[in-house]
Amino acid sequence: MEYKILAGEDREVYGALEAEIKRQQEGLELIASENYVFPAVQEALGSVFTNKYSEGTPGKRYYAGNQNVDAVENLAVERAKKLFGAEHVNVQPLSGSPANASVYFAFLKPGDKVLGLKLDHGGHLSHGHPVNFSGMLYNFVQYTVDKDTGRIDMDQVREIALREQPKMILAGFSAYSREMEWQKFKDIADEVGAITFADIAHIAGLIAGKQIANPVQIFDVVSTTTHKTLRGPRGAIIMCKEKFAKEIDRAVFPGMQGGPHDNVTAAKAVAFAEALKPEFTEYAKQVIANAKAMADELIGLGFKIISGGTDNHLMVVDLTPQGIVGKDAEAALDKAGISTSRSTIPFDPNPPYNPSGIRLGTPAMTTRGMKEEESRQVARWIASAIAAKDDEAKLVSIREEVKALCAKFPIPSV
Repeated sequence: MEYKILAGEDREVYGALEAEIKRQQEGLELIASENYVFPAVQEALGSVFTNKYSEGTPGKRYYAGNQNVDAVENLAVERAKKLFGAEHVNVQPLSGSPANASVYFAFLKPGDKVLGLKLDHGGHLSHGHPVNFSGMLYNFVQYTVDKDTGRIDMDQVREIALREQPKMILAGFSAYSREMEWQKFKDIADEVGAITFADIAHIAGLIAGKQIANPVQIFDVVSTTTHKTLRGPRGAIIMCKEKFAKEIDRAVFPGMQGGPHDNVTAAKAVAFAEALKPEFTEYAKQVIANAKAMADELIGLGFKIISGGTDNHLMVVDLTPQGIVGKDAEAALDKAGISTSRSTIPFDPNPPYNPSGIRLGTPAMTTRGMKEEESRQVARWIASAIAAKDDEAKLVSIREEVKALCAKFPIPSV
């Protein structure tokens, strides 16, 4: 995309855009929640659908002129149903946290009790953290990972559920590298009469690509973002059993938001079609293969991976043995041309802004076409950069090597 009009109309914004294109092309993206969209998704996002307002649902809008919006929203819904095997899908949520807020709004009243994974053990802010709306409005009790294994202890989950009798049990994460035991969560929820809610924002693409177990047929309601491993636009969807369709739809609109972003809905429809292709299964398989190769290489270089490895696209690295905190590691790696995100570790003695670890993910580098060999090389660069965190010349040298690799694997763009 040449952005000729923007270049002529607003040189300041265009300059920032040019710089960002260069940054993305020349650097390695290892932030687990980021990816490169399909080129057709990028085109849909910049389409004239952005001009339309469409409060309501297909066939029941509060504005005229929505026949084409209805068509594209229906496409998005039907493709999502096919992709995930869902009975009902709402494709209007603007992003992950509003989607989760809509789920709570549909099933809970303020003060109701919910069981979710603790943030520093891999959960998400919207899973009940006290500073987030979820923790302020609802009574969250939280389960953790086992201190020795780094894995969710399902016996502990059951014990807490039996003691606390939550109205909802939430299974999902933003920094957990192992498969979730969906059926065990469901069995526990049935035992205490709780609603089951899965947040698959991070692994939706791996589920769509048939590499990770799918909770959609097991749980009452499932939310996901549409970017991350799905390679779609920044947005979200909610999937549920048909019997909860009315509650979910009303919670999204008018309960939580007004009109959807129709250009994003169009882009979601495009992304779902791409994810239905056989090539996407190969992509999902490669994402996991790359993550395993990177984790194994890091372990061989003396790094500690929480839970000892990964089953999905991400890993959390405990940097305590290296004598460096996550914030400093993130800064050193950024200078070396490698984007990561600092991360808390289970039972972290350090504060969230300066935690003990970093989180790494392979979706974006896999989208560029990189495989296991490149993943292992990236692990070696990570180790070198962290060891040389105060050596500017060494970090610049690594950056040049990263740049040379990235030149062989261009980012997808229109």
